[in-house]
Amino acid sequence: MPSYSPDLNLDESQFSTDRAFIHVQKMSVKPHAVGFPAHSQVREYIMAELEKLGFEPILQTGYTAGDWANFSKVTNVMARIRGSKPGNALLLLSHYDSSPHSSLGASDAASGVATILEGLRAYLSTNNSPENDIIILFSDAEELGLNGADLFVNNHPWAKEVKLALNFEARGSGGPSYMLLETNRGNSNLISEFIEANPSYPVANSLVYSIYKMLPNDTDLTVFREDGDIDGFNFAFIDDHFDYHTVRDNYDRLDPKTLAHQGAYLMPLLTYFSDADLTQLKSLNDQVYFNAPFFKLVSYPFEWIYPMLAGAALLFLIVVLLGIKKKVLTFKGIGKGFIPMLLTLIINGIIGYFGWSVLLKIYPYYQDILHGFTYNGYIYIAAFVFLSIAVGFWCYHRFGKTDAPNLLIAPALLWLVICGLLAVYLKGGSFFILPVFALLASLWILLSQKSPEPLWFVVLALPAIWIYSPLIKMFPVGLGLKMIITSTLLTSLTFFLLLPIFGGLKVKQRLSYLSLLLFIGFLISAHFNSGFSRDKAKPTSLIYLLDAENKTAQWVTYEKELSSWTTQYIGENKEVPSTTEHQNLSSKYGTNFNYVSNAPVKDIPQPKIEIGADTIIGNNRWLEITIIPQRPITRLEVFTNEIQLLEAAINTIPLSDYYLKNKKGNKLITHYVSDNDPTHLKLAIHKESKLELTIYEASNDLLDHPQFSVPKRPEDNIPMPFVLNDAILIIKKLHFE
Repeated sequence: MPSYSPDLNLDESQFSTDRAFIHVQKMSVKPHAVGFPAHSQVREYIMAELEKLGFEPILQTGYTAGDWANFSKVTNVMARIRGSKPGNALLLLSHYDSSPHSSLGASDAASGVATILEGLRAYLSTNNSPENDIIILFSDAEELGLNGADLFVNNHPWAKEVKLALNFEARGSGGPSYMLLETNRGNSNLISEFIEANPSYPVANSLVYSIYKMLPNDTDLTVFREDGDIDGFNFAFIDDHFDYHTVRDNYDRLDPKTLAHQGAYLMPLLTYFSDADLTQLKSLNDQVYFNAPFFKLVSYPFEWIYPMLAGAALLFLIVVLLGIKKKVLTFKGIGKGFIPMLLTLIINGIIGYFGWSVLLKIYPYYQDILHGFTYNGYIYIAAFVFLSIAVGFWCYHRFGKTDAPNLLIAPALLWLVICGLLAVYLKGGSFFILPVFALLASLWILLSQKSPEPLWFVVLALPAIWIYSPLIKMFPVGLGLKMIITSTLLTSLTFFLLLPIFGGLKVKQRLSYLSLLLFIGFLISAHFNSGFSRDKAKPTSLIYLLDAENKTAQWVTYEKELSSWTTQYIGENKEVPSTTEHQNLSSKYGTNFNYVSNAPVKDIPQPKIEIGADTIIGNNRWLEITIIPQRPITRLEVFTNEIQLLEAAINTIPLSDYYLKNKKGNKLITHYVSDNDPTHLKLAIHKESKLELTIYEASNDLLDHPQFSVPKRPEDNIPMPFVLNDAILIIKKLHFE
């Protein structure tokens, strides 16, 4: 990563992190999700800044439900630099909305908007005249369902000219920014051009790219790839994941080095691709790639995968035969080498598999950190790494009673098997073969020299350390501590590659005790940092739920371990809602209500329902229903009973047939409301079907509503992200017999 030092007075032609930070600060004062008052304020700020740079910003406004049936009004902000050879355009992309309802959105994604604004200022200050058009898109409603990207790609003529997009995102508030590709074809030309552009601090590898393609991706670039066949680069940072989508995603928590890293990507890529031939980026071929110190991004074609694997296998066979010929390797010694290796893998696999579950038993309040990465998560990663090392040293001390060459055969064979599986099923991880070559070289040295120079083994161990150390940390940070097994297993596998250094040492037991001591030390540190404080606050939730049909009310919470603030309303009895009592409202992790208690019935204005049409045409029954809010609301969600919907539209926007046939559960639509707009539904069902609609109407004003006196949260509490919160929620049912 780049270093950071104050640079507000840096030359005008250079990207200044401090100048970008000014934008972040101005845009992250308040939550600015779609429909929130600050949403339009952030948009107006962006337009004013574009005008200062000499642009004439354009707004694209419309309605879209995206692919997730999350309906919203979208207002994209766009601008354009005309190139000398029009027709092909480079797109600079980030979104300006924050996540509902409490996130300040400094990292996600004011940092992306700020990076582009500051990058454009620096680029324009040198009077650059690009060959390609440069389109700037600050998309809206990304957090709701990539809606702004959907509106642009499918409804704006500029989208047809875009040949490459650079998207700046965040999933935390620090750490390196990872480059991830979006393409429908091969990555070969994109990687070659990226290397040619020569960013100073690339952090990327094709293993993560291969895994990313297998997951349900959810960035704006996904829409560009799926709907527009437009290639793109994502640049996103994930460290300090505990800040993601929370009120702590603020200006003070954003790491300056991370923002500088985003700028270090943008400037060379903007300069390069503004003049590059953007029509030559498509390719049917793929490349393996990874970043390494001094070499930046290293790549080679997929065609090399099997020859390299075969070469490693041949070298392994030659080395084994050489060792047997010299009588250094014996079948008995080789067999003994398998015992500590397999034992290390089994023990550390079990530790990693059950590690998070054990932590949840000890610290049950971790369950309320929904993304699963705790404030002391880095300490836990270090603890589990040292425990894995301790297990490795102990196993090799206790069961590795053979010399170093014999110990290396089992790990070398295991790694060849792993690389073979990667070559078949996860080709992007095939660069894992490189440390295997280093291991085989170490084995060759051990077989060829009676007193080898230990420094050789240190040098040959560097590829393993460089390649695997970042991955040991990255997976549990990005995916939560439930994936700590990736750390324990990768640590074990890396440990095997370092056996040439310490395989013959007589102090393995002492090193095991030292590693165990470090594990205990980190575990103690994690324990003392397991509580909550102002800067490490507990996520809490509270909703007032009014059932309009039954004229009853409840306090409900998503918390599993109640805070004292929530206990005031839920009580000590912690009544659990029945499984059929409430629908599973939309949330990132499918979270359900955990506890309920009775609440006084308040006179909250209920939505007005108008039935515009109820007609049978042929075998289909057509219904038109308008839901009109009678109070300021931010969200309306509609569920159906278990019947097949033949067609559905909201405010004239049809839902796709694919969604209607494959939607999970009974959710029909989530409307994120702007300007208190009504919700108009047009539905088609079979004429014999009996339709029941359950309407959930929500406003995020529980703490400010004059009919309630809910106190502010303590300083060591924050609103729980990813779920409806601080809300007054009305349930209303409609029956169509």
